[in-house]
Amino acid sequence: MTRVPAVLPAQTVRWHLFPDDGALLADALARVTAAARAAIAQHGAFDIVLAGGNTPRKLYRALRNADADWTCWHVWFGDERCAPPDDPERNSKMARDEWLDHVAIPVGNVHAIPAESGAREAAALYARELRSVDTFDLLLLGLGEDGHTASLFPGQDWGMHADSPDAIAVFKAPKPPPERVSLSAQRLSNARNVLYLVEGAGKRDAVAAWQRGDAIPAASIAPEAGVDVLLDAAAAA
Repeated sequence: MTRVPAVLPAQTVRWHLFPDDGALLADALARVTAAARAAIAQHGAFDIVLAGGNTPRKLYRALRNADADWTCWHVWFGDERCAPPDDPERNSKMARDEWLDHVAIPVGNVHAIPAESGAREAAALYARELRSVDTFDLLLLGLGEDGHTASLFPGQDWGMHADSPDAIAVFKAPKPPPERVSLSAQRLSNARNVLYLVEGAGKRDAVAAWQRGDAIPAASIAPEAGVDVLLDAAAAA
């Protein structure tokens, strides 16, 4: 049953406008590395949740050359397509190719969603694995043209309720493949820092809907510290 509440949780949003994608990328890179240093200094580890998409792809490529204590990084994923592990459409495959296979993050610190097992089983398995981390240090998210984030799509259950599981099975995604796994809005909201990366004119309508208070999935992620949205000029126009 689809359960999308009429009233979204209160979300604090800080909008950051950049003239182009290069400036946006530089700021995102600085934010990620600063969050990592702070987390490692505070509790000895850095738990980051990755997003898919072209803008994160460029960020991951840039992270190859970052000065970081990779042994303390733990990598999680906000969502995944149900496909074999080496399918080019997999978020984990893209992250490995662009970044993870090029740095010294221990293999055991990369927590891919086992989406090849099918949405329902993979969601249950990943929810179990997520018990090892309480609050994420940094969450990276994108914004779809329809307002979706991770694999939380309009008209579907976003997992915003107190009894929502940490990971949810998605069977009718409006873009292929239809079967996916996503962290729930409630679990995604359990983060110290949330960073949306948004670029391109195709995102203008979704940004406008978000800013006027429409009930879109991106507005359902509501951590106590608020969210930061990095926009290029094309997306914000």
